[in-house]
Formats: sequence, C-alpha cells, structure tokens
Amino acid sequence: MNLNPYCKSLEALRNRQSHKLKEVGDQWRTPDAIWWGINAKFGPFSLDLFADDHNTKCDNYYTAEDNALAQDWSARLGVLGGAAYANPPYSRAQQFEGEYITGMVPIMQHAASMRELGGRYVFFIKSATSESWWPENADHIAFVRGRISFDLPDWYIPAEGEPSESSAGFGMAIAIFDKTWAGSATSYISREELDTTGRMILTQIQRAAMKLVGVAA
Repeated sequence: MNLNPYCKSLEALRNRQSHKLKEVGDQWRTPDAIWWGINAKFGPFSLDLFADDHNTKCDNYYTAEDNALAQDWSARLGVLGGAAYANPPYSRAQQFEGEYITGMVPIMQHAASMRELGGRYVFFIKSATSESWWPENADHIAFVRGRISFDLPDWYIPAEGEPSESSAGFGMAIAIFDKTWAGSATSYISREELDTTGRMILTQIQRAAMKLVGVAA
C-alpha cells in the first residue's frame, strides 16, 4: 500500500520507544463516559469516521489509511443504520494523489456534502467559533458547559520527565449535520450530564457482561 504522508508520520510516531506529550498532536481519544453520553443523546452511533484499530468507538470505522475524506459516509450508513461519530484530527490540510487527507476545512466540507446525501454526522469539536472551519452550516450545535479532558492514545509511552496523563481540558461543542433535524439550531449541555449518563450506561454494560460470564461459567 502506498501510504500517504500523514499515515507515514503517524506510524513513525507510534513506533517510537518514548514520546513527548506535545507529540500526541491530534491523536487524543474521546473519554469513554463522555462518548457514551453523546451516543445516548444524539446516536446511536454505528460508524466512527476518524479512528484506528486501537481507539475506535464503533465496530465500523475509517482509519487514516482508509482516508475518510475519500469515502461515501452516507452509503455506509445506509447499510449500517444509525449515525456516524467523529472526533476529527486538527492537522493542517494536506493532499495526496489529488485528494485531501487532512484539514478541518475539507472535513467540514465533506460532512456538509454527506449531509445532503442523507444521514446523521455528529462531530465532537473544539468550541472555536472564530476558526475558518467552524461549521456555521451545521443543523444543530450543542455547546458543552465545562471543559473536557481527553485521554492519551494507548501507544503513548512517556519520555523521561513527561506526564503519563494530561489534565488539560478544552471547551467543546457537538455539531450535528442531519437535514432531517427538526429541533433548535443551538443548545447547551453540561459535561456532568454527558459524563453521568455515560457512566450509568457503562455500569449497565459491565453488569450485563458479568451476567453473561456467569451464564457461560
């Protein structure tokens, strides 16, 4: 496979023996409880648009090698059902063989195109309303009250003197592209609501898994 430059740099980063926190770049993971909270509110999610084998939130997903910007998300959802989730990469825009492979402006443009073809696309994005990529054309934007701390990727091995986790938080928003959306254009939701809902769901999943193990035993 002829890997694009973004994939090559990401692979090299993952294979290093140690890392600096600043090198994590756009590879921060959505916390599980927060994701489940968003899923309960705006899902159900069946497709993770920007993921890999280690951090995907759904059974179906696009990797950097797949290049989500070259894919027909609407057709995929037509088969899978449900909605698509995205914690998009914020790397600068790059092209490879005539197609964009990164860049928030191309990502938002592709989301708008897929919206016209049908489907729901839910983006968990930085609340950066002054950025050129900010999705003014989204059907709904839910601003999150409270900052969100993201999880490190599982390949991260802290170099000497580097933290093993980050407590830095970001102001976030949830942008929804769905031409069937019938609600308001904007809303607010608290971090606590997302986290509490997500933790309740995770507890239920764990309880159900324990029951299944008990039956199997």
